[in-house]
Parts: sequence; C-alpha cells; structure tokens
Amino acid sequence: MLIKKGWIFVLVITFVLGIASCKEDDDPSGPTQEEIDQQLIEQYITDNDLTTTKTSTGLHYIIHAPGNDNHPELNSWIEGVYKGELLDGSDFTNGVQILETRLWQLIPGCQEGLSHIGEGGKIKLIIPSNLAYGDQEVNGQANAVLVFYFEIDLVFTE
Repeated sequence: MLIKKGWIFVLVITFVLGIASCKEDDDPSGPTQEEIDQQLIEQYITDNDLTTTKTSTGLHYIIHAPGNDNHPELNSWIEGVYKGELLDGSDFTNGVQILETRLWQLIPGCQEGLSHIGEGGKIKLIIPSNLAYGDQEVNGQANAVLVFYFEIDLVFTE
C-alpha cells in the first residue's frame, strides 16, 4: 500500500512539473516572432529618440545621407564600410568592416535597405530577425534584431 501511494505521488509530481514547464510561447495564440521583433524595435526607437521609416516587411531605416542617384540593384557590386550591432549596442562585427560584395549576397534586410541610398549614401538599418539570420545565433542570441550602419562609396551595375 505504501509503495502504491509512493507511485501515485511520483505521478502527480511528474504531471504538475510537466504542466509547469510548458512555455507560454508554445501557445499558438501568443505573439509571433515578427510581432516580438517589432515590439523590440519600437522600444529601441523610443529609448534612442529616433525617427525611422518602416517598410511593409518590417525593416526600419534612417537615411543620414541619400547619396547620388546611382542606387544598387540586386546584382550590383557595392563597396563601402559597415558596422553591425545588437539592440543592446553590443558590436557583433568587431568594429567597422570593409564592404566589397554583390548586393544579393547580403541578408534580405540589407538588400532592401541599401536600395534606398546611392553612392556616397549613409544609412542606419534596424532589421527584424526574419530579414536577418532568423533563429541562427548572433553573439549567442537567436532571433536577433540587428542594427547596421552602412556607408556606400561605390555602386557598379553591369
């Protein structure tokens, strides 16, 4: 009888712990990752007193210098510099980096954002995770919202 009560106790505890360990994000009626990202971006914008333009994809940007009329297209070769941060300001690119690549080789948020400036342009991009690296970790953080600073010196389109 004592053994039977012991097993019942173990089963009850297992059930209670199982219920308690369920995460709220397992609930399909909870916020999506895109909604979470937008909440984080809005808080970042408020905390840093920024005024951004938001695209239909959820990308936010600030043009610091529009550059000339030579805007990159998807197959354009672009040269310049960039720096990337997380929303908390931690640098994940180890400072300013040289940019020499085709636009199509960048993450979707950069592809979209850089099309808004031309040669000589400077832009700040605030990129939700679905336009960045998704659930792949950046500096140990999955679903990271990224902040990029770009200066484009050259745009060459064949």
